[in-house]
Amino acid sequence: MPVDAYDYDLPAAQIAQEPLPERAASRLMVLDRAGRRREDSMFRALPGFLRPGDLLVLNDTKVIPARLFGRRPSGGAVELLVERFLENGAALVSLRSSKAPRPGETLALDGGSGVRVVRRRGEWTEVVFEDAVPSATLEAIGHVPLPPYIRRADDANDRVRYQTIYAREPGAVAAPTAGLHFDAATFQALQACGVGVAFVTLHVGSGTFRPLREETLREGRLHPEFVRVDAACVAQIERARAAGGRIIAVGTTSARALETAACEGVLAPCQRDTDLFIRPGFVFHVIDGLITNFHLPKSSLLMLVSAFAGGEFVMDSYRHAVAAGYRFFSYGDAMMIL
Repeated sequence: MPVDAYDYDLPAAQIAQEPLPERAASRLMVLDRAGRRREDSMFRALPGFLRPGDLLVLNDTKVIPARLFGRRPSGGAVELLVERFLENGAALVSLRSSKAPRPGETLALDGGSGVRVVRRRGEWTEVVFEDAVPSATLEAIGHVPLPPYIRRADDANDRVRYQTIYAREPGAVAAPTAGLHFDAATFQALQACGVGVAFVTLHVGSGTFRPLREETLREGRLHPEFVRVDAACVAQIERARAAGGRIIAVGTTSARALETAACEGVLAPCQRDTDLFIRPGFVFHVIDGLITNFHLPKSSLLMLVSAFAGGEFVMDSYRHAVAAGYRFFSYGDAMMIL
């Protein structure tokens, strides 16, 4: 299917701007990829679609308050989005300014000290924080990096709600949004049903919101993101498989982490960057199911979902979701494919 086949019309009113009062109060569309059937349900009903012995694999990355505002020496405004930290107080950032700052220029941060511009590195700018602990600077003055389709400033509630309740490994600049629906009651219900839980880490980068470019399609590689799948997770998957359980990735990030760890055909522990681009034609080695949110048109995430469930079936289901009034994107509703 060409990229244009992954486009769809979405009324702006269906792009969720706020989270629901309760995490698990979202809707859930359940797709049967073998029978090409779908069912409209609620996320609270999730345990009823699973079986004892199934294993959910979740991404435990933690969103950092990565957006910073400041001024150039000339007084011009700048906005920085920290993509990842390097060594010795350095970081790669996406930098917005009316005029690109020069190497050696120091930018004063609103409410903090400053950063020194080092050089351009491809699409990023390398900077060095004046503070000894850059992560502490972000915690003190950084803003939650809400996606561009959320048309409002971040607030205190986003510090809690644009974060899964099991987040523990700081490093993401975007939330693994499928996990935002899970609350303590959901986990208790899953445990009571005999459904297991395992964790991987993939630090989601800002590239997740970018439209697909011809270069990306031609090369078949995405922006690199750090991934870790440890031996304990691999062992849990092997035990679940041996007992007849299904492996269900919670989020496209968990799916990419697991399939990266099995890129040689056998699942094995890994810790490295991944640029894996999953699109139709990809052979999945690990996952039997996927829980995910609704994704942007013409995006790599929508192509991943289509690779797993079939492009025409997925796009027809998206059109159904629009007609049925589902809420879309980060704070929106969910889909499960089995």
